[in-house]
Amino acid sequence: MGRLFGTDGVRGKAGQYPLDIPTVRRVGAALARALALDSVRARAHDHGAVRFLAGRDTRESGAWIERELAFGINSQGAALTSAGIIPTPAIAYLTPRMGFTAGVVISASHNPFEDNGIKVFSGEGEKFTEALEDHVESILADPSWRVPAGDATPVEQVAYRSEYLSHLRAIMPNAEALGGMRVVIDCANGATTTMAPRLFQELGFEARCIGCEPDGRNINLRCGSTAPQQLAKAVVDGGYPLGIAYDGDGDRAIFVDEQGKVVDGDAVMLMCATHMKREGRLRGDAIVATVMSNIGLEIALRDAGIDIVRCPVGDKYVREEMVRRDLSLGGEQSGHVIFSEYLFTGDGLATSLNVLRTMGATGRTLADLASELTTYPQVLVNVRVERKVDLTTVPEIAAVMSTVESRLAGHGRLLIRYSGTEPLLRIMIEGSDQDDIARWAQEIAEAVKQHLVATV
Repeated sequence: MGRLFGTDGVRGKAGQYPLDIPTVRRVGAALARALALDSVRARAHDHGAVRFLAGRDTRESGAWIERELAFGINSQGAALTSAGIIPTPAIAYLTPRMGFTAGVVISASHNPFEDNGIKVFSGEGEKFTEALEDHVESILADPSWRVPAGDATPVEQVAYRSEYLSHLRAIMPNAEALGGMRVVIDCANGATTTMAPRLFQELGFEARCIGCEPDGRNINLRCGSTAPQQLAKAVVDGGYPLGIAYDGDGDRAIFVDEQGKVVDGDAVMLMCATHMKREGRLRGDAIVATVMSNIGLEIALRDAGIDIVRCPVGDKYVREEMVRRDLSLGGEQSGHVIFSEYLFTGDGLATSLNVLRTMGATGRTLADLASELTTYPQVLVNVRVERKVDLTTVPEIAAVMSTVESRLAGHGRLLIRYSGTEPLLRIMIEGSDQDDIARWAQEIAEAVKQHLVATV
């Protein structure tokens, strides 16, 4: 058995390893065993009783995976309670506040319905640490124990959506400033269908909902944050000032303005960071963004007196850097944005309300706020390599890289990295002139081919 936990929990095709019934049961049992052995955690939660809170998205496989996971958990004397179809960040929020030992989300986020996954949150509402994952993996790999046979039974259900909605409403104290604004929301036929329409109604918005008719198989199908074309058309045709698209499990949001132009996570972080700084809510006058965020974000933030801290791609790296530096905002271009004063995980609904809060406080439209971000042209060139070496140790390549960096001189960015899955070197350059950066990328590529690659 290989390692089950990837960068975002256990993922795969529903019904196939590692999401077949025996493996799902064993994962549940291993999770219960791992947490039962954590004596400090056990004492902190109901005198040693290990209790999981589960949530899922709308995939047809979600219900049976939840039952089988619960079977494995119950076999070890622990318990799983289900909050039903609910966004991922809701489980992160509710788990510690409702006294559960851990939270479990059954979802494959923005993937097609055939996929699913198991994502685990700690009792503090944060993603499982690698140490805890390693502990679970070691238990899974131990052949000395088995999950007892038997039939999975229905899972206990709880109604916690109102508690989470109350938390979200507090993000936007100035909802009346937008005077019943008309918006279109695209719920990707996913987990936010149970929350977003009600939330916007309670805040006084006139919301039209698309992607709000899940059938178990249409999650993310030509809708949601990865396919905002339908949303853009609805906004433009209906004369709406903006639209908001979520992904299948609701931890990210992408926007479109009144012209149907997509407003991504970089623009969201810029507008929210500058407004939060004005309100004194931007701790450290800095944000965290991944290496993929455009240099235009970095330049615009610099002009606003805000620093940017770069980290590897992945929301867990964003969160780790935010915690390390005690910062209040971080995120990715994809719309996965973390506002730590509310929750230490990405939350599409919270992101929506922070954008709307900024619009209400400034009296500006989404298009106007987003126009402050100038997205610089980007060029990406891949070079196939036979070996992965530190390029700075190859003088001829290092010299070309140094020359390109000096040409960019604070108004562009060079990022060179090896692929983690393929024998490729990725050369990415951002700058003000498309022709220049394309030429410079080729100069580096040629140097790599000449001095590092035997055969291309």
